[in-house]
Amino acid sequence: MSPANLLLLMIAAAAPPLFAAQNFNDNSTAEPPTLWINNAQLGDSAMRVILQDDPGYFGTGFICATDTEPTCKVYLFAVFFTIVSGLGPVIWSANRDHPVKENATLEFTLGGNLVLRDADGSYVWSSGSSGRSVNGMVITVIGNLVLFDHRNATVWQSFDHPTDTLALGQSLVEGMRLTSSTSTRNPTEGQFYITVRPDGLNAYYAEGPTSSQLYFWYQMKIGKIGNDPTRATLMDGSLSFILRPDMSDNISLPTSNYIPYMRLDPDGHLMLYGLSIPNSERVVLHGEVLYDVLGSMGMDNCAYPKTCGEYGLCMRGQCTCPLQNSSSSSYFKPVDEQTLDLGCMPLTPISCHEMQRHQLLSLANIRYFHDDQTVLNATNEDDCKQACLKNCSCRAVLFRAGGCVWVTKVFSLHAIQPENADYDSAYLKVQLIPSVSAPNADRKKVILATTFGTITTLALLVIVVTLYLQRRRKYEEKDEFNFDQLPGTPTRYSFQKLRECTQGFSKKLGEGGFGSVFEGKFGEERVAVKRLEGARQGKKEFLAEVETIGSIEHINLVRLIGFCAEKSERLLVYEYMLRGSLDRWIYYCHNNVPLDWCTRCKIILDVAKGLCYLHEDCRRKIVHLDIKPQNILLDCNFNAKVADFGLCKLIDRDQSKVVTMMRGTPGYLAPEWLTSRITEKVDVYSFGVVIMEIVSGRKNIDNSQPEENVQLINLLQEKAQNNQLIDLIDKHSDDMVSHQEEVVQMMKLAIWCLQHDSIQRPSMSIVIKVLEGAISIETFDANSLMFVQDNPPTYSVPTQASILSGPR
Repeated sequence: MSPANLLLLMIAAAAPPLFAAQNFNDNSTAEPPTLWINNAQLGDSAMRVILQDDPGYFGTGFICATDTEPTCKVYLFAVFFTIVSGLGPVIWSANRDHPVKENATLEFTLGGNLVLRDADGSYVWSSGSSGRSVNGMVITVIGNLVLFDHRNATVWQSFDHPTDTLALGQSLVEGMRLTSSTSTRNPTEGQFYITVRPDGLNAYYAEGPTSSQLYFWYQMKIGKIGNDPTRATLMDGSLSFILRPDMSDNISLPTSNYIPYMRLDPDGHLMLYGLSIPNSERVVLHGEVLYDVLGSMGMDNCAYPKTCGEYGLCMRGQCTCPLQNSSSSSYFKPVDEQTLDLGCMPLTPISCHEMQRHQLLSLANIRYFHDDQTVLNATNEDDCKQACLKNCSCRAVLFRAGGCVWVTKVFSLHAIQPENADYDSAYLKVQLIPSVSAPNADRKKVILATTFGTITTLALLVIVVTLYLQRRRKYEEKDEFNFDQLPGTPTRYSFQKLRECTQGFSKKLGEGGFGSVFEGKFGEERVAVKRLEGARQGKKEFLAEVETIGSIEHINLVRLIGFCAEKSERLLVYEYMLRGSLDRWIYYCHNNVPLDWCTRCKIILDVAKGLCYLHEDCRRKIVHLDIKPQNILLDCNFNAKVADFGLCKLIDRDQSKVVTMMRGTPGYLAPEWLTSRITEKVDVYSFGVVIMEIVSGRKNIDNSQPEENVQLINLLQEKAQNNQLIDLIDKHSDDMVSHQEEVVQMMKLAIWCLQHDSIQRPSMSIVIKVLEGAISIETFDANSLMFVQDNPPTYSVPTQASILSGPR
């Protein structure tokens, strides 16, 4: 059967393997060791083919990450169509979030690992297949990049790691994701993703690192059979959901004379594309849209979250701004009058300081894409509205069939015909402009006339207080730091400037005990703005602390860009870290791919270097006091940086210990906190806990574990005493298991850091030398963990690099 007649989206309990023993020509295979350099020797500046299938529809190699040919500056290592003139559609890419430059290298190592490095030699990506008897690499006739062993069995394949596209014969297995690109010109991960569920297909819009909203779901009419994972496969014939050979739901699709592929586009649409099959003269045509897949399942174009932008109202494909029912009053205006699908914005931003002026704008016959979050204790429509008015984070509510739907961020609204309406009403929160009516003014005059004496007294009191405050303000201004005259200090921003850059503090990235963090933008630069709440610190003390923290600059510490100290507002502006905090990558709460051993080693070393700088290289020692995965942030290349200095303590160099109140997070606190006399070694203890969490892939205190395994450090002591440390290695990652000897050595370093007696713990500079292979740990008594140790651990210079050093 020709590729032109092949298409099926099949969800089934099992599927045949995509690679079996077969013969390939020399252009489609490669054997280790091989090194390819991304330069003109591989081809033109836009598309550089390393391997190509026979008959030459697909290739793998370097392809321009943007459409700036012929002056391409950044590339993806990818699988792509080669039958299209110019840049062919990309089926899969290894480094969509980290494009590489000219002279980047791809190495097929003797150990069977495929490793991508940038032009400066920095690590970008690897297949993680080292040590698995890989015999060769091949690009198959269906566009699958496969590493195989001596029996031609698949060891690793690109089809198991989809990006935004499904190729012919490729499966999306339950738990995998198709994730859209940010835009057609930006291949980095966007905000839309699709997953396969046991009973169908779900599509989500990701508002932030930890928050996603469902905007489409398809449930099969027949129930799942068996325990094998459900999968979606692009195959032969029609769009079909199948669980048994005798039961299926079929939707015919136009596929004649095309090679099909399916892509989740940046706007959330799942589209079927097709490339014309070249004829005998090798005429090459561009791909074209064949089908809107979600539309074929009943998805209305107005039902997508971003069709008309935030607060936009979509009706029959047209975008407008919301209006009050039966009224011409307007509370919203278009973001751009010429481009209505960019959304709308409130005429008056919603203020949490003036909640008494909040009002709900009524809209009839509205459907919202996300309607499965119900506010408790809202049994009727009035209760539903009142619950929203009492909470500033609520931006809209919908009430339907006894259920109250609470919306914290308003995306595109879908206006539907009354005869098809299944919502009674929607209510958008708006901010009223203060006004005084005539009756109220008259009543104020009466009150003023009858209480003149009281008001006079209050006026005199106000004058006295004002004079006192003016005198105090002059004193403070005289004594206050002038940051504009201090070189190297962070930028000082106005509160209004930070409100604008965060769009009214609308996109929350996270929150903690001292405030919330919001995403903001200064032009094209993304920043993280932390708004401190309940700050009791005076302006002078706050500015002094900003001067201290702002003067710290290290590659492994999150950079403080600026600050705001205005009235009672205290805000800090930090650099934005794309991959969020470390905890989301090691606790497996967000369906992330397990980190390989090399990346985990790099993160541990980065954190150690950041702490070493704080402890040993600053004029005054800085003790962080809250080292934990949530305060370790990762950039797009998984470089780790220590963040959140809200609890830090400054210690003079001539002080051996300081007395301070207990602060930090349970599970990471060193034993000496019980005496309140601490040194920088409390950070070393917390660092040891973090090492164990990274290598074991679990929390230190995990109540979901059996009772005897709840506390990781107690479990570490038991395993160390019985020489069973290997049992604690993260089993989610085959790469971790294959490096078990090195992981055990890392656990021994953690044990050193977790000594009960702080004097026995190493300094962070010693930790770095161990990680870099300058010294090694010789012996440890398992009983010393969490107990006073009789003899300090010894170390010596080894004859060769330590196994903990990792790649350089």
